[in-house]
Amino acid sequence: MCLWYIIAITMKTVQMTLDEDLVQAVDKAAGILGTSRSGFARDALRAALARLRERELEERHRIGYEKRPVKNGEFDAWETEQIWPD
Repeated sequence: MCLWYIIAITMKTVQMTLDEDLVQAVDKAAGILGTSRSGFARDALRAALARLRERELEERHRIGYEKRPVKNGEFDAWETEQIWPD
């Protein structure tokens, strides 16, 4: 016997003010992608948040390496792993 579960995603309606040319461009892109204006906006916002998170992580890495720079020879053991076979 198979059990099917339906996961309800709670969404909230929000009002946004956008330039008319941006709305037209979004509507055109949404049509090409076969989605709605809201669906396109959700995907775009998720992508923007992912890019922001990636920048934050890169900044944390940069700061970490500034505080604890790589020591000479620290990663020498991995150099043979970088060789691609012919």
